[in-house]
Amino acid sequence: MQNLEKLKKELPLLIEGYKKEIWEWKQKESQWILDLNRLDGHKRIVEELSQKIVELSAKIKELEGTLGSAQDINENHQRYNGKLQSRLTEVEEDNKSLAKQIEHLTNRKL
Repeated sequence: MQNLEKLKKELPLLIEGYKKEIWEWKQKESQWILDLNRLDGHKRIVEELSQKIVELSAKIKELEGTLGSAQDINENHQRYNGKLQSRLTEVEEDNKSLAKQIEHLTNRKL
C-alpha cells in the first residue's frame, strides 16, 4: 500500500517532467524545421545565382568576342584612314603643282 501511495505522489511529477521534455523536443523540432526551410531557401538562392553566373559568364565571353571584332575593325579603319590621308596629301600636292603649271602656262600665253 505504501508503494502505491508513493507512486501516486511521484506519478504527477513524472508526467510533468515528461510533458516538459516533450515540449522541449517540440521546440527543437520547430527550430529544426525553421532551419531546414531557411537552408532550402538559401540553397535555391545559391542555385539561381550560380545559374546567373553561368549566363553572365557566357555573355561576357560573347561581348569579349564582339569587342575583339570591333577592335580589329577599328584598327583596319585607322590604317585605311591613314592611307587615305596620305593619298589625300599627295592629291593636294599634285593639285597645287597642276595649279602652278596651269598658272605658268596661262601667264606664258598672255
